[in-house]
Amino acid sequence: MGKIVVIAEKPSVGRDIARVIGCRSNGDGCLIGDKYIVTWAVGHLVTLQEPDEMDPKYKKWSFSTLPILPEEIPLKVIPATRSQFSTIKKLINSEETDSLICATDAGREGELIFRYIYEKAGCKKPFDRLWISSMTDEAIREGFQKIRPGKDYDGLYESAQCRSRADWLVGMNASRAFTLKYDALLSVGRVQTPTLAILVKRRKEIEQFRPEGYCTVTADFGDYRGILFSEQLDPDTHLKNREDAEAVVRDVKGKEGTVTEAETARKHELPPQLYDLTSLQRDANRMLGFTADKTLKTAQSLYETHKALTYPRTDSRYLPPDMIPRVVQTMKMLPEEYQKYVPGALPEGKLPVTRRTIDASKVTDHHAILPTNRKVDPAKFSADERKLYDMVARRMLAAFYPACDYDATRIVTQVGEHRFRTNGKVIVRNGWHDVPPLEKPPKAKKNTNNGEEEEGQLPPLQKGDRRTARDAVIKEDQTKPPAPHTDASLLAAMETAGKDLEDEELVRQMKGSGIGTPATRAAIIERLLKVGYAARRGKTLNATDKGMLLIDVMPREIASPELTGRWELALHEITDGKQDPERFMDGIRKMSAFLVAYARDEAKSIAFPQDERRGKTKGRGTGTSTVLEGTVCPLCGKGRMRENSAAFGCTESGCKCTIWKDCLQRGGGPALTENLMRLLLEKKELKGSTGILMIREGRILFYPGGSETPSVNRSLIYEKNATKK
Repeated sequence: MGKIVVIAEKPSVGRDIARVIGCRSNGDGCLIGDKYIVTWAVGHLVTLQEPDEMDPKYKKWSFSTLPILPEEIPLKVIPATRSQFSTIKKLINSEETDSLICATDAGREGELIFRYIYEKAGCKKPFDRLWISSMTDEAIREGFQKIRPGKDYDGLYESAQCRSRADWLVGMNASRAFTLKYDALLSVGRVQTPTLAILVKRRKEIEQFRPEGYCTVTADFGDYRGILFSEQLDPDTHLKNREDAEAVVRDVKGKEGTVTEAETARKHELPPQLYDLTSLQRDANRMLGFTADKTLKTAQSLYETHKALTYPRTDSRYLPPDMIPRVVQTMKMLPEEYQKYVPGALPEGKLPVTRRTIDASKVTDHHAILPTNRKVDPAKFSADERKLYDMVARRMLAAFYPACDYDATRIVTQVGEHRFRTNGKVIVRNGWHDVPPLEKPPKAKKNTNNGEEEEGQLPPLQKGDRRTARDAVIKEDQTKPPAPHTDASLLAAMETAGKDLEDEELVRQMKGSGIGTPATRAAIIERLLKVGYAARRGKTLNATDKGMLLIDVMPREIASPELTGRWELALHEITDGKQDPERFMDGIRKMSAFLVAYARDEAKSIAFPQDERRGKTKGRGTGTSTVLEGTVCPLCGKGRMRENSAAFGCTESGCKCTIWKDCLQRGGGPALTENLMRLLLEKKELKGSTGILMIREGRILFYPGGSETPSVNRSLIYEKNATKK
């Protein structure tokens, strides 16, 4: 009887599988047993060829060779790992090998890694699929007992192949087309571009925000306080000017009021749901300051190296019913510091079952992230691993605790024609809050949506009770701009992309798809940072000027979440056998051709900073910019000017004003600084030792000393010919 070759995704996983199934003899890039031979990839060993590898004519980038739309995209072996591919190819095509087992990660990318190796090696032998959600010995043994035919996962492979080819077609064509159009190295992607659009939208909202002052009035009734509110205000507690607030104070101070409403209702705060990858990344960013990428890598280490967590790249927050005994066992196996919380999650030794935790219909490829039922010692983890394991362990326990019950009280006190609102909250049963997070998130003010403070125990008031307003206090404040995105908020925006669309049916269809997948969103964020479209400052993520420019020239189709959401939905349907892969690919080819035509014929004529020119590796960085308060754009007259390391530009959406800092230097003029720009905008004309500098009719002019003819005449707008040196 011949051997069965098992192909894992990584060497560490391969060695774990080999140990469990008895493969102990060392071979060349493999471990050998009586029945099985275990070998491994090193991530992707095979990928799609580059255009110039398909045909030398694509080596020179030119619109004449675009769009590139091959019916088939050939595969190639990645040179850096060619030796391991050769090892696998030899093993799986050996006469001694009867069949294979695909043991790569149980997901779309893992399936693609195996199938590409299988195809490139020219193998025709039958194969089965190992599908596990945990790397414990028990889970591996159980997985081999439940091995499934490889053809059961053909839909998953078709989805993965479509994703791979779609990213190639859109990325290759759009990146080449827009790079050629602007003579600047520009990376355009099916997923990264709409993600960048989210960051650009937020930066514009912040820059265009104009703070507005407002006042609130709080009355002191002795044993409680209330904030002024009215349905005529927007928001209902904000008075636009101080005079109105002072009039209210005069009307109510020292006056007697009547309680017109006094209601108390029992409310329930449900326990949190279990973690999927995205919700874990969001909480780890909020509470621990981890980036999305750091959370994924840490969770993957806990899964692979320590066997302490189940498969982390999941998009489900639910468990199937057959996991109930496993969860009970897991809770009992948790480290000692968690055992004091276990009785609350297992009342009378039984796991409370609700649709918020147990629902087979909402489990896709993998269930929610849990600790494994393996005894682990957190002292052997790194500091980051301990913190992340702690979050998952506490979340599992809290998810099975009862709800937090509290009494919510609402009191309205009327003094003359003015009404004051008081909200109170008294905890009746702490419930799941009895499992406190070890790492507490940054403190937030205990405010309601309208900015009023929520009080605890309130006096036993009844309708008709009377109270005197002993004092009334005015608080002045300003409206705040939207906060910059963090990893947590960007992940949330990617996950829910499309919810603001006007097409309700499309919103319904896109629910649960969004931009990217839980397994890829961290890589998308890191890609935006790497290519300079986004920058990280502390916890915040901001679009750079380069990113702003890119979205400004992109057609809406590729920059909006709508199309990307449709594509992700289609990929899910291909996995489930509900959509024809060729129909999906036809749409991708049409979009690729459209992007090329748009870049060539319709895209705006603007200039990207010189450091982004093709072939240049050094130069001025675009970075993020600073708004110059008190300035007015000389082109549109509406926006303010902002400065980055390379240029000055306008904050107004749609205005193309840009003035490069070195645009005058070749003509003998000065480099433009913030102070010089402020003076020039204010006075329109400056005289110095080297000549005269002025702004006239949308142009910036420099006259050398004694000359009546400008040596430099630059447009203030993004005109390619005008700004080219």
